[in-house]
Amino acid sequence: MLRKIVLAALVAGFVAGLVVTAVQAVKVWPLIVAAEEFEQAQHAASPAHAPDDEAWSPAGGFERIGLTLLFNVIAGFGFALMLNGFIALRRSLGHAIDPARGLSWGVAGFVAFALAPSLGLPPEAPGVAGADLVHRQLWWGGAALATAGGLGALVFARGTAWRVAGALLLISPHVIGAPHLPLDAAEHAGALPASLAAQYVSATLVATAVFWAVLGSVSGWMQRRLG
Repeated sequence: MLRKIVLAALVAGFVAGLVVTAVQAVKVWPLIVAAEEFEQAQHAASPAHAPDDEAWSPAGGFERIGLTLLFNVIAGFGFALMLNGFIALRRSLGHAIDPARGLSWGVAGFVAFALAPSLGLPPEAPGVAGADLVHRQLWWGGAALATAGGLGALVFARGTAWRVAGALLLISPHVIGAPHLPLDAAEHAGALPASLAAQYVSATLVATAVFWAVLGSVSGWMQRRLG
């Protein structure tokens, strides 16, 4: 079973990484380039700007494509391992799997790891000011785990108490609230134009939805073929 899980995760992660890289090249990369150019113009206009204080970023062309594809495939394999582990557990309990059911698992993964956390911390383009990175990562991780647990309780658990607990888990990260800069600090942080930031959020969520849809569908197909 472990070999089947790893093999299914390898195939699903590679296909999802390849597809999402193509989507990002069309939808996301032009916005990243625009955000980087805006940020560089802001730095160049600042009296405190120094030529050597700029963060490294990949060059265009092959370097950006190669590094993005590598990251997406590695991330796809990691998420696919987790997803296929849960699918295999459900199969061991007698539940069938196919690409359509795999897609439903992918939708759940998108909601837990992208859509729900983005309600508090939307994807940030280069040049967007944010709160402390560690605090944002902790909140994002807690929101993803709470959403996954809440969905699991609502879908798989039986009994009113479990479903109430699941609903409370779903809303708890947003009741606590995501970490953000104070309003006065954010206003002076050289934020991107609102239209560009909004386009980046929507394009990133679309690409992530495609990633999870492919990951779930291919995982279901592989699990069915592997028996």
